Amino acid sequence: MFLTKNFTLEEFTCKDGTPVPAELIDNVKELAENLQVLRDFLDQPVHILSGYRTEEHNKKVKGKNKSQHLLAKAADITTKTHSPRQLAAIIEHLIMAGKMEQGGLGVYKGFVHYDIRGVKSRW
Repeated sequence: MFLTKNFTLEEFTCKDGTPVPAELIDNVKELAENLQVLRDFLDQPVHILSGYRTEEHNKKVKGKNKSQHLLAKAADITTKTHSPRQLAAIIEHLIMAGKMEQGGLGVYKGFVHYDIRGVKSRW
């Protein structure tokens, strides 16, 4: 099922195989819409490494207790041509331009975390 032109619901499935629960579909759709803005800006695929997480899987990967992944409001992402730092700077630019929703933005060694919590949080 396509959430946007380029993102499918299946891309956000928990890595333990659990699909996004029906009650969280609106959240993941909003997240995908924001990521579509990024993909369109970059004109290249954005890869979802981690989307929705069950509580059990979140514990297994040592995620935060109140992780936005639990609400299907977060994704850990990469692209083939941008470092995590470069990708985060582009997302920050799109947020400041009012094109992507304000939220959490974290830079890690191999990926960027982006979430739509609605308030600014950076790490």
